[in-house]
Formats: sequence, C-alpha cells, structure tokens
Amino acid sequence: MEEIVKQNKEKFDKEFEKLLSEDLGNRKFKEGEITTGTVEEIGKKFVFIDLGLKSSGAIPLEEFKLTKEIDKIEVGSKIDVLLEKIENRHGEIVVSREKARRAKSWKKMEKAFENKEEVKGVIISKCKGGFVVNVDSCLCFLPASQLDLRPIKNVDSIMKTPQTFECVKLDKKRGNIVLSRRAVIEKIRNKDKNKIISKLKEGDIVQGVVKNLTDWGVFIDLNGVDALLHITDISWSRINKPSELLSLGQSVKVKITKIEPVKLKISVSIKHLTEDPYTKIINKYEIGKKYPAVVTKVQDYGCFAKLEEGLEGLIHQSELSWTKKNIHPGKILSTSQKIDVELLEKDIEKRRLSLSYKKTLVNPWNKFTKDFKVGDKFEGTIKNITDYGLFVSIKDSELDGLIHYKDLSWSEKDTELEKYKKNQFVKFKILEINKEDEKIRLGIKQLDDDPFEFFVNKNVSDTITVVVQSSAQNGIYVQVGKKNFSILIKKNQLAKEVENQRTSRFVKGDKLDAIITELDKEKRKVSLSIKALEERQTKEAVKKYGSKDSGGILSDIFDFSKVKTKKSKK
Repeated sequence: MEEIVKQNKEKFDKEFEKLLSEDLGNRKFKEGEITTGTVEEIGKKFVFIDLGLKSSGAIPLEEFKLTKEIDKIEVGSKIDVLLEKIENRHGEIVVSREKARRAKSWKKMEKAFENKEEVKGVIISKCKGGFVVNVDSCLCFLPASQLDLRPIKNVDSIMKTPQTFECVKLDKKRGNIVLSRRAVIEKIRNKDKNKIISKLKEGDIVQGVVKNLTDWGVFIDLNGVDALLHITDISWSRINKPSELLSLGQSVKVKITKIEPVKLKISVSIKHLTEDPYTKIINKYEIGKKYPAVVTKVQDYGCFAKLEEGLEGLIHQSELSWTKKNIHPGKILSTSQKIDVELLEKDIEKRRLSLSYKKTLVNPWNKFTKDFKVGDKFEGTIKNITDYGLFVSIKDSELDGLIHYKDLSWSEKDTELEKYKKNQFVKFKILEINKEDEKIRLGIKQLDDDPFEFFVNKNVSDTITVVVQSSAQNGIYVQVGKKNFSILIKKNQLAKEVENQRTSRFVKGDKLDAIITELDKEKRKVSLSIKALEERQTKEAVKKYGSKDSGGILSDIFDFSKVKTKKSKK
C-alpha cells in the first residue's frame, strides 16, 4: 500500500512540475522588462505582488509613499512592476515599482522627443547651470537659459507647480534628458505674433510704446509684438544715444519699414514719417564755398559740424589746422562752437559731406613762400628731437622745418644730434620749400662752405699735406684743408717703422704728407696713405741714385724719417 502511494505521489509531482513549467514557459517572463502583477498583501514595510511565479515579489512601502500611490492601491489592485531578477541567491523574486515608472516615463520621453510633443513636469530643485524637473518620476535637466524668454528674478514662483516643457535633447546611453520651457513660450508667442503680423504691412503708420532702450536702438511694443527702431531710424540728424530723444513708456508713432514673416521681425522708423531734409536742402550748398556751422561732435578722427537742421558734415583731422598735424581735434574745436567751414565734397547717395575748417583760415604756407626763399638764412628754436633729425620752429613764421641729421655737420654722423637740446636757439639755411607736401627742409652745415671742395681739383695719387688732429687705436685722424674736414689714416697705411708701434707717437698739430689712394666725389669718400707715399719716394730715389746693394749711395744720402714728417711752426 505504501509503495502504491509513493508511486502515485511521484507521478503527481512530475505532472505538476510539467504543468508548472509549461505555464511559466507560456508566460515568458524576462528580466529587465515591465510586467503586470496583483497586490497580494500590504504590510507595514513591504507590498507583496503576485506575478504567478513560485513566490511573490516584495516592494518597499516607501516606493508607493513617495508618489502618494499608497492611498490608491489595495489588495487585488493591478500594478506594473519591473522584473529585475526572477530568482536571486535566496530564491526570491526581485521587482521594483519605481524602476517600472522610470522605464515607462523614459519610453514616454523618447516618444515625445521623436514627435516633438510637449510634456508636463514639475521643477523640483536648482542645480549647477539650471534646474531639475520631474516628469512622471523621470528626472530631467532644464538649463537656466531655457527657463524663459527673459531672465526671471524670482524662480520660486514657478517651482513645484506643473509646467509645460519641450524635450530638446535625449541621450539614451548617458540617460540624460534636456528640456526647454522657453521653446513652449516662444511657440505661444509666435502664434500670437503671426496673428498680429498678418494684419500689418510695410508702409503702415502705427502707434507703439517704448518698451526697452539700448545704445544701438529701441524696442517698440506694437500691441503685443516687439518691433526694432534702430538708432539710425530715429532722426535724420546724428544722435549719440536713443535716450536723447526717447524714454521708457513713451507713446510714439512709427512707420513700418520691413517685415520678415519667417523670422517674425519688424523694423520701424520715426524719421521716415517726414521727408528727408538732406535731399531737399543739399542742392543749396556748393562745393568750394564757405558756410557758417556749429560743431556737434568731437571724435579722435575729426569733428562733425551742422550746417542746418538735418544736415551734418565731417571735418577730418587733416582739415582742422594748417600747422597742427598730430593733435587731438578737441584741442582745436569744441562742441557747440560756431565756426565757418568750406564744403569740399558732397556724396548724395552715401549722405556724406566733407568739410574743411582750415581753408577758412589764412594759409601760412602762402605767406611763407612770399617771405622766405630757398637759400635764405634764418633763426629758430628746436621744438622736438628725433632719431633722424631736429624739428625747428622758424622765427617770424607759424611753420616748422626739419633739419636732417646729415644736414647738421659735413661729417654726416648721427652722433651730431647729441650736441643739441630742446628749446635751443639755432641758425640754419632754408634748403627746400615743398608747399604741396607741406614740408620745409633746413640745414646747419650749409651755413659753412663744404670742406670736401678741397678735393674738387684733386685726383688719386696726388700728394697733400694734412695736420694731425688725434690718434686712435686703429690709426690717426688728420685735418685736410682750411675747414674742419677730418679723415682717418688707418694704422696699416702709416710709415713702415710705426706700423707695429703705437699711433700716439703722432702729436696733435704735426704736419704730414700723404698720398690720395681712393677718391669718390659722389660718395664723399677719401682714403689717404703715408706708407704709399714712402714707397713711391723710395722707388723714385732708387731710380735716381741706385740701391745700396748695387753699390749705390741711396742709404747714405736719403733719410726717410725726415721726408715724411714736418713739425708745425709755433
């Protein structure tokens, strides 16, 4: 009997196991998927869910309390859960209600992103760079720039209250979702804009209110639509800032000049409500004539002057003064100053006038060319010293001239500049007057005769007498002619017996004979040699008397040391 019972039990267990396996196989439970279960029991810490498996799944009660779902469920309620594991190491089923909600919300967000649908959510907290938004248990990021059309000072007023957003970015790998509240507001605004803009057309004259002022323009509210009034469209005359003529809240009449339906932009103008005074009055003015004007603005590059209302022109820096070239325009003219100007050029298409202030004044260049001539000798004061010369104010004249460093001394050395100081009184000679380029070239060395004239009638191989000025390590400096014209005789061109000795043996004032070995009159270059003269004299003596080696008496009767050096008479 016991054997029969045992056999029947084994048979029953096998059939039950087979039926259970078939049932479980038909259900096709997979880990990581959402499935529906039945609330079996609500305990103090867990809610037990029956999924029809070997055991029930236990979900912490807190998952239901956070979403306030605990008040809605009861035993027998159907809920969706995420099957994390069919069986853990303890043989239990692991399920999650919260993860099911998140997975469901993620799928919903994916669909909203693909179809560009709007979603409802709540801003729950602030974070770096923006806010955290809860959309059906799915936490998303809202950048601060996408909160509203304009910055909101008090964000608390819209936090923890349902808001509408648009999903603008979704990264499934990183699990990031980016929302935009601004995009939703823009859509609403654009719908209203389209209705208003459809009723407007270019050329219409409408009433608006000044909504915002900037340095470059004004935003005008046209019954709910913002229009741009650029600074150049406010007045026909030049203004510095829109605030000079307009103020916040001011009601103004404007003309619609441009409508961009795609970008939903409207451009308006105030000045186009009236006729352009430029085209009306410009023909009254003729080029080359003088007219009264008022300085309206001073810039680094010149001054603007108003001829009459609505008509302005530019006085370029170069047209402010005949003599003051590198000076700020503000040191010559000032705002509101009444002056006379000459019209130089008018460009009607570009609405530009070129004016001149200096041409209404006496041209000092005309007076200078009458009173001064090239070759005249005058006096002046050094105003400035540069690397290339001296700028000198010419006495009894408003003009300045340049003395190049090569015109300071016949030596043409730039070290000559070191001898002069600012405000020093100097005498000079006028070398060139260029009225067109407004340049005057002066010279100091031209006050004396050119010492190089000594070599005008000289040639290479000629013998000349020089006077020792000083000795140097590389030779001696000698003076040629009556003028102070200094030449260096190099050490290797001195007499043979001093070639390897110190040059200090030559005393200042000694007279020496030397031969010209090089002469370039164009480049003003001269080379002298005592050694070459000695060699020439030796050859002439040998030719005349014969050499000592050949039995001659040259060395007995000719003393070369006496030939090449002559002491000056004191």
